[in-house]
Parts: sequence; C-alpha cells; structure tokens
Amino acid sequence: MLFQVGGQGTRPTFFEMAAAQQLPSSLRAALTYSLGVLALRRPFIHKILDYEDECFALLTLVLETHSLRTTDGSFAESLYGLRRRAVKIKVKGDNKGQDAKEEINHTGLEKRQKVLSVVFLVILPYLRSKLHSIYNKEREAALQASLWGTEDERFGDTDYFDGGGNSIVSTSSSDTEESVRDRLRKKIRKIVAVCYPWIHAGNEGLSFAYQLLYLLDATGFYSLGLHALGIHVCRATGQELMDTSSRISKIRSRERERLRGPPWLKTVQSALLSCAYGVLDYAQTGLIAAVFFFKMMEWWYQSAEERMSAPTVYPPPPPPPPPKVAKEGIPLPTDRTLCPLCSQKRANPSVVAVSGLVFCYSCVFRYVSQYKRCPVTLMPATVDHIRRLFHDV
Repeated sequence: MLFQVGGQGTRPTFFEMAAAQQLPSSLRAALTYSLGVLALRRPFIHKILDYEDECFALLTLVLETHSLRTTDGSFAESLYGLRRRAVKIKVKGDNKGQDAKEEINHTGLEKRQKVLSVVFLVILPYLRSKLHSIYNKEREAALQASLWGTEDERFGDTDYFDGGGNSIVSTSSSDTEESVRDRLRKKIRKIVAVCYPWIHAGNEGLSFAYQLLYLLDATGFYSLGLHALGIHVCRATGQELMDTSSRISKIRSRERERLRGPPWLKTVQSALLSCAYGVLDYAQTGLIAAVFFFKMMEWWYQSAEERMSAPTVYPPPPPPPPPKVAKEGIPLPTDRTLCPLCSQKRANPSVVAVSGLVFCYSCVFRYVSQYKRCPVTLMPATVDHIRRLFHDV
C-alpha cells in the first residue's frame, strides 16, 4: 500500500489537511502574541487577553460562518483551496449481493451540515479550551498540595487573629461560610480534573487513528467530526474557484437588493455594507500575514535549546507551619483571645517574631526581658523581637 504524497485528483494530501488543521492554533498564537506586545503600551488591551477564549471564539465564528456561506469550506480549508462536500454512498451489485461496489457521490453542503460544521469548528474547540484551563488549574493546585500539603495540613488548628485580637477567623469555619454555588463549582472542577485526561486521550487517539487511515488511503474522512457529519474535504478545481468568486458577488449584490428605505438611506447602507465586506476581506489577508509573522518571530527569538533549558516553574511555597508548644513552656489557653501569661483578655496585643504568638505587651516584655525566650515555645528571643499589633489605623 502506497502512502499518499502526490497532489493529483480532488482528494487532498495528508499534508494539506494537516496544515489546514493547524492553521487556527497558529492564528490564535499570533493574535495572542500581537496583543501581548500591544498591551505593553496600551494596558487596556489586557482586558481582551483576560477573555482570550471568548474573543477568539467570536472571531472564528464570524470567519467560519462567512467562509462556509461563500465557499462551502472552513476558513483554513478555503485558504488552501479546499472545499467541503456532502457524501452520498450508493451500493451497486446484483440481487444476490455478490460483487457489490460502493459509488461515492459528492454534493453541496446542506444548511444543517453548515450549522453543525460551525459547531465542530467553533463551539467544541471553545469548550475544549475551557476544560483544559480548568484542568490545568486543578493540576497546579494538586501539585502544590503534594509538595506543600493542603491548607488543613499546613495550618492545622491555627486561628487567624485580627489586629486587635477581638475576633477569630478559624479555618474550620470556612466550610460553613461557603455557599452552595461554590461547593457545586468545586465539585464540577474536580469531576473535570478526573474525566478530562481520559476524554482528551480518547479524542487524541481517535484523531490519530483517522489520520493514519487517511494517510493509508483507507478512509476518506480525515477526522471523526467529518465522519459524523458525512463530509469529505475535496480539492477545488479552477472552475469552482471562479464560481466561488461569482457566488460571493451574487450574495453581496442580493444583500444590497434587500435594503429598504429612502434612496439616501439605501446609499448609506450600501456604502457601510461595502466597507464591512472590504474590512472582512482585508482581515482575512491580515490574519494570514499575522500567522507567518508570528512563526518568523518565534523562530527568531526562541530557539529549541532555550525551550529545553527553561527551568521548571513550581508553585510558591506556603507559609511555615505553626510552632509547637514546648513541654516546659506555658500552655496556650483554649480561648485564643486570652493572653497565655496573665490569662486575661489581651491588652495592647504584641507578637513575638520568633514564634508568631500574641501576648499582652506588658506581660511579654517583662517575661522576655527576664528569661530571653518565648514563653510558649521557649525559643530564644529578645525584646527586639517583640512587635506591636495595630488595627483601625
């Protein structure tokens, strides 16, 4: 069996299909890089980068809808001279079913197939990008927990005092303060973190299988999505390219004829429509130029050796664990608002820097001045390690 490497006939080569499939990702990378450079001088562009998935999905929705409407192909496929055709298979043979042959007929796309093509080209990649983002966040959180421990393990029963020591915020009360929506969101993220690797692996496995079969000329469908829609991607002939140009002109003239209103209003609407078509045509050309520009800049500024030698980025370390109470030290009271030394409510709260425990200023000053250590942990300390805590300043 020979591999398909030539460009004869209407069947696209494997390399044409692979290039058309990789174009949207390259286009997104080029736009993200360009906006990132512009954001250095125009900070408001960061708002667009915060909604990168939504903005790119909206852009691809406009491009794919316009391309499917005018050329019967996706934006990337039309740039490579490819078209989508509906597949109708007819089986021919005798009545006994012997020597049956399959005849494949290609027809134009139906409206349903165009709508579903937009779903496969825009909506599914958007959902996959959001799921991948959620998975990366959960994976980073799991990595941080494996390296530094969870929040409960890190802080244990430690309580956080406010500046005056009049209120307590305990980690054990965080679950009761969470809303039902937050709990449901966390459960959904955990489910995504567990299921996404399997879904991604299955999708990549099916994609590899279809691409291998397409390369070996065992199937006419390059992907599972095209197979589900019953669509073959074919190479456009010269006549079809000429028909596409006239078809675009007819569609635009038909839309101008639908304009309603006084003559002056029709003139304004026609001018605006012509400007919109011109912007769309130039945008398509500019996007392709942006892809090649991004690839050139990526090759110029970043080599393979730099990517391989890049250090691994780990999550930031957590705060140190709370100090342990010494056997011979003063025990901590059950009421954390009380001073361990005088067993009264703290006055002028002050913290010992070596242990992080809070006492009355007068109590801890006298103790540290006399014993040169923390009352609870017995860690060496001086009066220079005492820090006043202020609030409502």
